[in-house]
Amino acid sequence: MTIAPSVIQAFTPQGVLRACINLGNPILAHADAVTGAPGGVSVDLAQAFAQRLGVALELVVFDAAGKSVDAVGHEQADIGFFAIDPLRGAHIAFTAPYVLIEGSYLVREDCALQHNDEVDASGLRVVVGKGSAYDLYLSRALKNAQILRAPTSPSVVQTFLEENADVAAGVKQQLEADSRAHAGLRLLPGRFMVIQQAMGCPKSRGEDAARVLSGFVEEMKASGFVARALQRHGIQGAGVAPASS
Repeated sequence: MTIAPSVIQAFTPQGVLRACINLGNPILAHADAVTGAPGGVSVDLAQAFAQRLGVALELVVFDAAGKSVDAVGHEQADIGFFAIDPLRGAHIAFTAPYVLIEGSYLVREDCALQHNDEVDASGLRVVVGKGSAYDLYLSRALKNAQILRAPTSPSVVQTFLEENADVAAGVKQQLEADSRAHAGLRLLPGRFMVIQQAMGCPKSRGEDAARVLSGFVEEMKASGFVARALQRHGIQGAGVAPASS
């Protein structure tokens, strides 16, 4: 892929590529237990794209998806890694997805709920991470249940327990880990949504920049880069998205 100097300039108005990393999604990013440095699939992709542009990389790290979206939308960062959602598309140009992630519900063992379609009932309270893809989706999908918002996605189960809520919604792998850490919890079978995780840049950077970023994502999927990154970081339950048509 040959990238025009004008496109490189569009991605790096500050002289470096500033990439948002959301530590609130454990499938895609995490902080090293010893050094605290961010790592994960999204970090690997950011490094590869900076190398493709031939520029230095600066990671802008957040603990919640909404903060990452705001940073790119307000051009405080040049690229980011997000779940595709129409509300976010107002200011961000998304690529096709590179990873698909399942969203699940968690309840207490003695809860009467057995199926995902039973969650949207009057009187039930559902906890989501504020500004997360699950928050955006369920805010549209749930017509009867009440939504409670935890500060971040990793704090959903803690908020669920503290508020004595009925349901916790989030990344399946995060909820599975929390259910092992807290006795008396279980996941409802199946999934209530599939998150399409994509890269994105500010729409103001132009169509050529958006096209280059989309081409990069397709190449990373086709080459096996994304699959190897998922394997290298020990990620289970997330799959490489199919090639874009």
